[in-house]
Amino acid sequence: MSLKNCPVGALIAVADLNRARHFYEDQLGLVPGEVDAESVRYFCAQGTNLFVYLQPANAGMSAATIAGWTVANLDETMDELAARGTRFERYDQPGLTTDERGILDAGDFRAAWIKDPDGNTMALTQYTG
Repeated sequence: MSLKNCPVGALIAVADLNRARHFYEDQLGLVPGEVDAESVRYFCAQGTNLFVYLQPANAGMSAATIAGWTVANLDETMDELAARGTRFERYDQPGLTTDERGILDAGDFRAAWIKDPDGNTMALTQYTG
């Protein structure tokens, strides 16, 4: 079977699973699915999932965006997350400049970024075109 026909999910290493669970559940509003002593799997739309696992040596090691959600309304999603204490990243670098709220407007899409307690970066994207 070709990989293009297989489900895919994001895997995120964290240093402290309890601290991570607070962020993913209380701030982002995800609901834990499969849970064990060293990991939690959060099921999202259309069979996708986010697997958060305890791996202190690798937590937050990527400087790149490691996961992302496509949202219907970026402003509403950001308002909801901000009300739960989620902060949005701001960027001012070549090819990536966000406004004061943390939104990149690229014409056919708008995006914002968040970081978990370990510094893992995730994106929220609304396609507009």
